[in-house]
Order: sequence, then C-alpha cells, then structure tokens
Amino acid sequence: MNSRITAGIIGGLIAGVVFGLMMTMMNAPDGKPMMAMVAQVVRSDSLAVGWLYHLFNSAVMGAIFGWLLGSRVTGIGAGLLLGALYGILWWILGGLILMPLFLGMSPFAPLMMEMMRPVAISSLVGHIIYGLILGAAFTFLSRRGVSPATAEV
Repeated sequence: MNSRITAGIIGGLIAGVVFGLMMTMMNAPDGKPMMAMVAQVVRSDSLAVGWLYHLFNSAVMGAIFGWLLGSRVTGIGAGLLLGALYGILWWILGGLILMPLFLGMSPFAPLMMEMMRPVAISSLVGHIIYGLILGAAFTFLSRRGVSPATAEV
C-alpha cells in the first residue's frame, strides 16, 4: 500500500510540474497567467504561492490515485486510461466545482461564462494530460517497486 501511495505522490508531482508549466503559459481572461488564478484560491496573487498550492494538490491527487486505483493499474494501457479518466474527474471536481466556489463563483461557472469557456476547455486538456502523465509515471514507478526508502525525485 505505501509503495502505491508513494508512486502516486511522485507521479502526481511529475504530472503537476507539466500541468503547472501549461497553466503558467495560459492566460485567464484578465490577461494574467492561470497560475495566478490558482494562487487566488488561497488569497494570494503570487505565482510562487500558486505553484506551491498546485504542487501540493498534485501530490495529494497522486496519492489518492495510488491508494484508490493503484491496484487496478496492471500495465501502461490501464495506467493511461485510468489516469485520463481520473484527470477528467478532477477537472469536474476541482476545475468546475471547487475552484469556482473558492473564487466566489457558482459551480460550473467557467462553462456558463462565455469568456471563461476557452479557459475551461484548456483546463480540461491540462487535467487529461496530468492524468495521462500520472498514469504513465505511476505504472513505471510501481513496476520499479518504488518505496519511501528508495524514492528519488
């Protein structure tokens, strides 16, 4: 169990860095990087704070993936499929429900607001990419038998 959670955390961080780079390059409708919008969830405008919060979430999401789905990852195909579906789930839960609520909007507001739809679709793509990378990294790490004592980041 611990090795699955550890593989999930490491995979989540790897995927989180890639998704974070995407969000740093994507702009919100106000012209600021999406990562600045992530920082606003914790009442900050700092990109560094946005990155810390994002990577924390990435690690937690990866741990949950390893805990809940890790035993179902029997190969790269299963890892990619489960990862992509997991990314879509987190897009709905995080990107469409929780983040809007934390920012004072209604759930699903990014889909209802015309100016936010491109951001919502970009977020979906980012979450799917996060999930694919998480699934692939988890598959690789769990095959290597990663454990807390042998984990290298």
